[in-house]
Amino acid sequence: MMNRAILGLFMGLAGCMNRPSEPPPGPVTYTIGNPYQTDGEWQYPQDFTSYDVTGLSTVIGDNAPAYTTDNEAYDPNALAAASPVLQLPAIVTVTNLVNGRSVQVRVNDRGPDIPGRVIAVTPRVARLLDYPVGGVVEVRVTLDGQATAAVDGALGAGPKLTAAPEAGVTAQSLAPPGGGAAGTVQNLSPVPTAQTLGGSASQLSGTVTTVAPAPGPLFVQVPGYGRIEDAYREAERLYGMPTRVVPVNGGARTLFAVDVGPYRSVAAADAALQALLQRGVSDPQIVVR
Repeated sequence: MMNRAILGLFMGLAGCMNRPSEPPPGPVTYTIGNPYQTDGEWQYPQDFTSYDVTGLSTVIGDNAPAYTTDNEAYDPNALAAASPVLQLPAIVTVTNLVNGRSVQVRVNDRGPDIPGRVIAVTPRVARLLDYPVGGVVEVRVTLDGQATAAVDGALGAGPKLTAAPEAGVTAQSLAPPGGGAAGTVQNLSPVPTAQTLGGSASQLSGTVTTVAPAPGPLFVQVPGYGRIEDAYREAERLYGMPTRVVPVNGGARTLFAVDVGPYRSVAAADAALQALLQRGVSDPQIVVR
């Protein structure tokens, strides 16, 4: 109980940050951006039509920039998050796999700048999902494609592809997450803008739903190969590490990934990810099984 109280106090202090008084850098914009590297790991932003991943989440710190990547004013009390790869803005359901708590949020920023993290949430979202002290927890992140297409279309994004991208999306055998009402998004910008989202697409409910908890061991995954032979060849190259080849969803076809693990702690999974990066492995990811 004391630890939870301390976490609440810490996040409450983060929520006391003043909103920026200077004008925004421009109107809210639909944003993808170029590939970029953070601490040895490459990230490849793209326009997803399907995105359902597990991994580790963290909390946005009190040193966040005044404005997000898509030009919204950052608000620690918003239902918002940062993703290294999703189009901005995007509407996703974040589920804490340890306790099953889920809530819909608006992804409007890039981050976190930590290898092996799939999303960073505002202090408010962390409170709603009851993140542990330290702010790192196993999560599932699921894209609401209909709501995302609606908000992105309002910002000038073109029509969506009908097929999911083949890279970067990992299928997991987990129960379907809960979430708020479909097709709803929140306009987080506190400054006037020529672009409005309006109507039923103007708010997220903040309603927390609960599904069956699904915590599991952590694996460091080397993303999918088109041929199973290539996946086994990569596993052999990682001699001395516990590996297995697993099928993953590659959109229109099945791919084969190499899982390294299992690991029972975040520290152990992080160490394994760093070991893979040092061996020259491209784009390892931490996933929950």
